[in-house]
Amino acid sequence: QVQLVESGGGLVQAGGSLRLSCVASGRIVIINSMDWYRQAPGKQRELVASTTSGDNANYADSVKGRFTISRDNANNTVYLQMNSLKPEDTAVYYCRGDGHWSTYGGVWRTFGSWGQGTQVTVSS
Repeated sequence: QVQLVESGGGLVQAGGSLRLSCVASGRIVIINSMDWYRQAPGKQRELVASTTSGDNANYADSVKGRFTISRDNANNTVYLQMNSLKPEDTAVYYCRGDGHWSTYGGVWRTFGSWGQGTQVTVSS
């Protein structure tokens, strides 16, 4: 089906920046939405930013003005540029995508896939 792989996490000091990447692979026909979620220890997973195939972007209030989501549709990749990072941004960040993939027989099927997550740690 469709696999998502994130990269770019790491340890950064408060006020620093990181850029996360997520690449989707498989027999992809179209990706509708590609989103970034995060989950901090002891907390529920939350939506951080989302973008559709039309490049509309939405952000959680906590990251507005600091994070930017962008897509490279030709390469089935979504990015999350994170600036002015805060310790409360520390979490595992997950990429999610949904759309359609094609079987070898040419039948379109829907998918909704998650990546394995990448750790972001912001020190104070």
